[in-house]
Amino acid sequence: MKTFGELGFPGRLIAVEGLDGSGKSTQIYLLKRWLQLQGLKVYFSEWNSSQQVKSATSKGKNRELLTPTTFSLIHATDFADRYERQVLPLLRAGYLVLCDRYIFTAFARDVVRGCPPDWVRGIYSFAALPDMTFFFKAGLEVSLKRILDGRPQLKYFEAGMDLRLSTDIYESFRIFQGRMLEQYLAMSTEFNLTVIDANTAIEPQQALVRQLVASCIDMASFEHGPKKRK
Repeated sequence: MKTFGELGFPGRLIAVEGLDGSGKSTQIYLLKRWLQLQGLKVYFSEWNSSQQVKSATSKGKNRELLTPTTFSLIHATDFADRYERQVLPLLRAGYLVLCDRYIFTAFARDVVRGCPPDWVRGIYSFAALPDMTFFFKAGLEVSLKRILDGRPQLKYFEAGMDLRLSTDIYESFRIFQGRMLEQYLAMSTEFNLTVIDANTAIEPQQALVRQLVASCIDMASFEHGPKKRK
């Protein structure tokens, strides 16, 4: 698969990946604010946020009706809807599109839930690769602590409780997220993901992300308003 830059799109897509609690959402939010303050054209999209699909996903989760296959398909539907309605039009319009999770989330989660890897990748074969993908690599205990610092308990599906890995939700989280980490580490080499040490403080991580983005992307080409002639 080619990146959007290789496809000749004027826009660029930057994605973040990582375990739940790795801090990826915080980092891409800070990147978004920084880019906006530079006066650049920026659009943000996050996993499982399509208004066309979100209610069905929530209902299925709340009633615990989703099998690994239906879980995979419903998230693929959500992604496809956002990809066609939001991501592609804005990349064609010359925006910097930021995605909080991309197809790699499915490649990790769905495979760990038992879906065949080739089948999962086939579902997302319509999607081009991001121009930059950051993988925030955090330890399991670090991720767990960050989640519990923000809310009182783990969620059923983020802990992989639907897989019956353990009756203890914290142990289930460690097993489930540990298996996902193995998938991410394999993909980091395969897809040339930029690995960030997410065990460190927020500020140095963000400084590194901004430095890498600024060095790889022509920031001036994404400024609002007509481009100045040289």
